[in-house]
Amino acid sequence: MQHDFNNETILQWLNYFSRYSRLDLGTLKILDITRQNKNLIPAVQSSHQVMVLTDAGHPDIFYDMWNAGLGECDIWYNEGSDPSGPIKHDKLQDMIDRGINASAGMLVINENYRSTYQIGIDNQQFTAGSIKYVGSEVRAIIMSKLQAELRDCILTVGAASIAVEAALVAAEGTVIAVEHNPRDCATVEENARKFGLNNVTVLGRVEDAKNLPVPGVGFIVASKYTELEITELLERNPNIRLFVYTLDFRQLSSIPKIFDRHRIAITEAIQIGVTRLGPKGELASDPAPWLISGQVV
Repeated sequence: MQHDFNNETILQWLNYFSRYSRLDLGTLKILDITRQNKNLIPAVQSSHQVMVLTDAGHPDIFYDMWNAGLGECDIWYNEGSDPSGPIKHDKLQDMIDRGINASAGMLVINENYRSTYQIGIDNQQFTAGSIKYVGSEVRAIIMSKLQAELRDCILTVGAASIAVEAALVAAEGTVIAVEHNPRDCATVEENARKFGLNNVTVLGRVEDAKNLPVPGVGFIVASKYTELEITELLERNPNIRLFVYTLDFRQLSSIPKIFDRHRIAITEAIQIGVTRLGPKGELASDPAPWLISGQVV
């Protein structure tokens, strides 16, 4: 039976759990994963208490959470679909063989939660696949420039790790990750599974996004398709904020011309350089990409 988790039902579940556990309404997060684009794992990682409202059909929900390093979390739950009857309390690591076969609520308590978002995820946390990831320091600066918000719709092209970080920030929004190479598409999908992201849609072309939410931010790694992709994005949203990333001098020199043809004013152009201290005391500089941002006048 599918339950409609309306306000009355949510209050009933809150009252039920409050009888058995010390709820902290100041830190409690309520997450209804029966709705689209709701990210369970990041929510549990960053919250002390999460009341999860779920429907049937999640056979791997506890295994996926355990695989993400959440095995020490405490789970309060019951065997029914209603907030009544005896309550059970187990460590998540003891529930990895269980699934969810009915609509219900559960309370997840994470004593080791991290309350702040980790900007610039270490590259070792991403799936090793066909993609060469940009350095975490560069990605941190890019994310600060994107200024992504909770419910944003963001479209990325050729930017797998940016798509992941954007999806973590825009946790109640949508990230459309376009990758021209099918192997790269598979890598992004694997990253989305690894980070527990349900708000990422992976496509092979920008034009395939026509039936998806309209992006307010576009981040493009420059290629021979850049002008076509900018044209398609402007058709969806003439006011979209655009960012073009490149390490290629020829691509860099073509961007102002492309922007001019589409009446896009450059709002900022920066080069991001990172120099590291090597094991023998030598200084080594990473490739220094350019980031050009703009918006139609």
